[in-house]
Amino acid sequence: ATVAALPTSVWMSTYACTVMPARLAPMTSDSGGTVEDLGEFGLIDRLTAGGPVSGTGVVIVGPGDDTAVVAAPDGRVAITCDVLVEGVHFRRDWSTPIDVGRKAAAASLADVAAMGAVPTSLVVGLGTAGELPAAWAISWAAGVREEAALAGAVLVGGDVVQAPQIVISVTALGDLGGREPVLRSGARPGDVLAIAGRIGWSAAGLALLSRGFRSPKVLVDAHRFPQPDYAAGVRAAEAGASSMIDISDGLLADAGHVASASGVDIDVQTTGWVIPEQMQAAAAAYNVDPREWMLTGGEDHALLATFPAGAALPEGFTAIGAVTAAAGDPVVTVDGSAHAGPTGHRHFA
Repeated sequence: ATVAALPTSVWMSTYACTVMPARLAPMTSDSGGTVEDLGEFGLIDRLTAGGPVSGTGVVIVGPGDDTAVVAAPDGRVAITCDVLVEGVHFRRDWSTPIDVGRKAAAASLADVAAMGAVPTSLVVGLGTAGELPAAWAISWAAGVREEAALAGAVLVGGDVVQAPQIVISVTALGDLGGREPVLRSGARPGDVLAIAGRIGWSAAGLALLSRGFRSPKVLVDAHRFPQPDYAAGVRAAEAGASSMIDISDGLLADAGHVASASGVDIDVQTTGWVIPEQMQAAAAAYNVDPREWMLTGGEDHALLATFPAGAALPEGFTAIGAVTAAAGDPVVTVDGSAHAGPTGHRHFA
């Protein structure tokens, strides 16, 4: 589908603000064979080839030494880590290695954005069996760099290790630019709940892939790799956001983290939600309410924030609820009522 053909709604805002870079070459020349053929240090050389040069911009020391050294102009560093496991977070028969690289990077980059920081650099860890095709690993690293470029960050190093299945760790660093970090604990009664980005798209894509379908492609691609609006975090911080979180586990689940940290109740209001046509069609085929995907689906990495009443919402954010005083334990409701069933993904649940 083209951008022009897609319905206009808050859930489509990322299409308007994200400009895709030219696809980075996966460096497939001389990448035949397996990672075992390349060996540990040969693989590291290939994964970091074409990386940042020491002494340029944020990178003071690039790949090749025991650590990279990056500038921290603010004097503080926002830092986060995410781990992805094959069969849990991605499947190679569903996603290309570039897709997996982009998805892995996005999970951490969006967390940095949710603090109101600008992502600057990434380090990655890759665990894999020796028989993994070397071309897969090299293309995966190209996907990491491609997603990092969208956020204005660079890949500065990492490590590889032998493992029985693919395990990926991504650590992202960010610069607060003199701003205070936007925490989960700052929401106050009377605040407006607002969102920037898409929700439910990855969950819809997962439902399609799980049933053997590969279309609508826009939904399937949303599960293969998200499209966060990384700049929305800074816009929210500059507009006075009182709290913010990256929606990785589901809108209700992550709103619950804000409610708990802030000691408030949150009501998500679905009246007036515009449900994309592709999602409506997919939900009708499976006889499900598409709002369930939007309320509980994760991995779209939209940003959920609260703003003081009367404050102008920054570009890309749309109000979807309200913050009220908690009468007891903090709760999240939907249109004033408790939500029946799971509120999102939980490991070990």
